[in-house]
Amino acid sequence: MRREWFIALLPLTLGVSFLSIGVYGLRRAKALRLNGVTAKGRIVRHQLVRSDEGAKFYHPVAAWTAADGQSCEHSSRFGRVRVGNRFGVGAGVTIRYDPQTPRRFEIEGWDTPVVDRLFTVLGAVFTGGTVLAVLIGWIVTL
Repeated sequence: MRREWFIALLPLTLGVSFLSIGVYGLRRAKALRLNGVTAKGRIVRHQLVRSDEGAKFYHPVAAWTAADGQSCEHSSRFGRVRVGNRFGVGAGVTIRYDPQTPRRFEIEGWDTPVVDRLFTVLGAVFTGGTVLAVLIGWIVTL
């Protein structure tokens, strides 16, 4: 196999990975919109996560009571560098959660589909561009 084929594996792998992550996130958000239950909750603390480069990301931890009376407290999957007053500790928030698996939830106004859309678009561009480049290279060699 020629070297160009191996070089094409990197953007193809990145593209498929990004596309998978983005589509998963968008499907998860859609399922919450369609089947999720809304509850009132509070931000009880912020979970600090540091990146390898030293950046700090704050993930709000929300607490709420599910419809079945179960107490829930989970960290958002999205973190931000700054937390405004709207999502500060003690702030009241609206939670949309999966009644079957309450750890699948979103905080309205915090968890947005922008990141998932970005991953989907980048994944599609990388995957489509790589497949197109490989096809053009294959046609030219015929």
